[in-house]
Amino acid sequence: MKPSPCTTASEQAAAWIVRLSSDDAEERRQAEQSFLAWKAADPRHAEAAARLEKLVGQLAAFRQDGSRSPARQAILAARQSTPRPARRLAARLALLAALLLPGWLALQTTPASSLLADLHTGSGEWQSTTLADGSRLALGGSAAVDLQFDAKTRTVTLLRGQILVDVAHDGRPFIVATPHGSIRALGTRFLVNHYADETVLEMLESRVAVSVVGGDRPIVVEAGQSLRFAADGGARLASIDGPLLEDAWRQRQLVVRDRPLDEVLEQLARNRSGLIRYDREAVAGLHVSAVLPLNDTDRALQLLANNFPALRIRRFSPYFVTVDRAEVR
Repeated sequence: MKPSPCTTASEQAAAWIVRLSSDDAEERRQAEQSFLAWKAADPRHAEAAARLEKLVGQLAAFRQDGSRSPARQAILAARQSTPRPARRLAARLALLAALLLPGWLALQTTPASSLLADLHTGSGEWQSTTLADGSRLALGGSAAVDLQFDAKTRTVTLLRGQILVDVAHDGRPFIVATPHGSIRALGTRFLVNHYADETVLEMLESRVAVSVVGGDRPIVVEAGQSLRFAADGGARLASIDGPLLEDAWRQRQLVVRDRPLDEVLEQLARNRSGLIRYDREAVAGLHVSAVLPLNDTDRALQLLANNFPALRIRRFSPYFVTVDRAEVR
């Protein structure tokens, strides 16, 4: 398995770091062989690797003999079962991973646009705040919102992730906007989840009117209902268990009923300190009905693997997990 495609050779070299520092000896061996082939395939690859080697060489002076820091552990792991010609580079790349990986992962899991949002959370981070009008807004993992309150309206633009909204009455409409439409309320309580292709609204109390991009007229959604809507005007109403969903939110759980596996993996990825890469085509057609712990994504992934024998979950390090289907031999 190769790292996910990146825009530059330097970014591809950084992706190789994760595999070269894998906890699994066999994975490391395969990664080392593939890494050498990657370098030989294009002069730009070799140049990128050389730049990393030079940088790590400058950082190597900071190592302490006998240290069991993450950097030292990565170096020792990379040295095991590594051919001598590649040993020095692999060790230095592993050091670079230990020193620079947290920042690289932050950029991968939280886009710069989200970091500039009025309110945002990192992977696995949950946050609650009281807005200027007295409304309560709770953000799930990897969520981001912009706020715009004026004399006529109160608007929360959900840029990514999931939020729980408890709207205070003050006479002005309260609007939650996403690329797929807008939710208008005066006083109510609801969950909104922004996916790449659609928005999911789950009503806990009262009711709202949803204007879908491309739709003919607003759709009224009441307590105990959910609405999935996309920018093409498509919308689907369904029944939900509001108290169950609210309780699950408090306990950091994900409750799904017959939902696509890639949607579930997106939710888990938002709540993991690291990357979960998954092949949407490979998991297409798989649907999940489960209650999964968002505060323990390793356990959640294992539960999925237990229920889908064909699912292959590979942990190259605590920071990088891939999900696809096992190859049929």
